[in-house]
Amino acid sequence: MIATNEELVIALRSILTESQVTINQTILEQHSSDESYHIASLPDIVVFPTTTEEVSFIINIANQYKVPIVPFGRGTSLEGHVIPYDHGITIDFSLMNKIIEVREKDFLVKVQPGVTRSQLNKELKKYGLFFSVDPGADATLGGMAATNASGTTSVKYGVMRDQVRDLEVVLSDGTVIHTGNLAEKSSSGYHLNGLFVGSEGTLGCFTELTLRVYGIPEYVMAARASFKKVNDAVEAVISILQAGIPIARVELVDEPSMKQVNLHSKTAYEEQPTLFLEFQGNEAGLKQDVEFMKEIVATHDCENIEFEADNAARNQLWEARHNLAYAYVHGHPGKKLMVTDVCLPISELAGAIDHAREALNLLALTGGIVGHVGDGNFHVLLMIDMNDSNEIKKADEFNELIVMYALERGGTCTGEHGVGIGKQKYQEKEHGKALLVMEKIKQALDPDGLLNPNKILKIKKEGVEI
Repeated sequence: MIATNEELVIALRSILTESQVTINQTILEQHSSDESYHIASLPDIVVFPTTTEEVSFIINIANQYKVPIVPFGRGTSLEGHVIPYDHGITIDFSLMNKIIEVREKDFLVKVQPGVTRSQLNKELKKYGLFFSVDPGADATLGGMAATNASGTTSVKYGVMRDQVRDLEVVLSDGTVIHTGNLAEKSSSGYHLNGLFVGSEGTLGCFTELTLRVYGIPEYVMAARASFKKVNDAVEAVISILQAGIPIARVELVDEPSMKQVNLHSKTAYEEQPTLFLEFQGNEAGLKQDVEFMKEIVATHDCENIEFEADNAARNQLWEARHNLAYAYVHGHPGKKLMVTDVCLPISELAGAIDHAREALNLLALTGGIVGHVGDGNFHVLLMIDMNDSNEIKKADEFNELIVMYALERGGTCTGEHGVGIGKQKYQEKEHGKALLVMEKIKQALDPDGLLNPNKILKIKKEGVEI
């Protein structure tokens, strides 16, 4: 059944309030893009549900009229995940922002998908707990689960998939399911948590998440270590991990990026390849670990190392790292930020970063390299003039170069940003025949291709891509 926008609005407002269903141009534009460089596209309608039942109703209406659905958190994604290229209905989850239950004795929390990372941690602090995944942006937890977000703490605590105990999901026909339970482990059935986390809204819409949380560490110490070469810094990280030192964060920032940090954050850090590190534990144990770490980095030609136990100084260090993307944006007015990421076995990381820098120089592109080197994931921050077709072409060429380098060495085209539309063309190269299995799963759960169509996969049905 084909419906006009007016008919869809009337159908949706039969259950939702007038303010929950909008075709206001400004709101449509706010939901036409994310933080990526990909071209914007307007949805036809934006809806703001408050309950699982309302989400199920919206999806039933969309299914009835065969209208595409795109879930939307805060729009902080980086590969065009939430851009509605097929128009249709965008479901904005910002009103579903309740922390439903904190089960402090089980180290679990139940939340709606619109809850943000900072909102959750503010509440958890009352219980001496925190949520570990820290992608930098203050994203929604639903969006973080949809893209299997990672971040600076993944070296110790793991990525988003490791924290999800259960999801409440609304499927393409409006059916509501749960993918897990409250138990710490299970050998029952298929691992649906692992399937839905990272599915980017292509298999269902999340309406509730049960997540693992952790006790706030007794003592935290940060460090900044500078090296002559990137290779020295990466090898130092490998040695630290091999030594079993319990490191909570380890981030690499290359020389051009350190210059950008100093300009933006008004700091005076050494402008050399630098590791930002954080250690968590009890004070006595950490002091021993830190002394051991100092010995290790010295064997890798560490030029200087500074430690910060003071909370304000630690915050300044990590704010500088988290704000690096914005530092590049503010430092290059008129240009658009393109962020790409790959992940490799740690043993291949130093070569991959050297290759990326050589490619940047060869193509005469402006950019910096940063990464969560403890798990083999690195990012390149490119500043592109979107009015210069030649520069856009070179940026695409660069992206392909580093992706192919990663795939040829057993890595992945994206460590944490997700596929969206930006990394879609590499799926067959990375997954081979396993991609056919993914396509069958998509067709089984979303036979009409209404859920975030043409993201991750392009599936043809009766000659039409869905």
